[in-house]
Amino acid sequence: MPATTQDEVLTALKDCYDPEIPVNIVDLGLIYGIKIDPAENDQQDITVDMTLTAQGCPEHVMIGEQVKGRVQQIPGVRTVNVNVVWEPAWTPERLSPEARKKLGIE
Repeated sequence: MPATTQDEVLTALKDCYDPEIPVNIVDLGLIYGIKIDPAENDQQDITVDMTLTAQGCPEHVMIGEQVKGRVQQIPGVRTVNVNVVWEPAWTPERLSPEARKKLGIE
């Protein structure tokens, strides 16, 4: 089985949403890093470093579980860890052009 790529993980994460914002977490700029480590039997362990739009976000547990569940569906993934980080702080400048358009920020 071919190794999982960062692009595959990002594509999977585009199915994850903050329930309060109608834009996926990749286009929101919430994904800070993806680490892919080889594991036994041609599998990989994935670590996703991400942030949230605000530290007090009440949906942080649900979003983290959504990320973990979606990445675990990728063939060849053994384990997924999600680290929520606060540095650097998220700002609207991290929004993709697609997110800006959808949110009416141009």
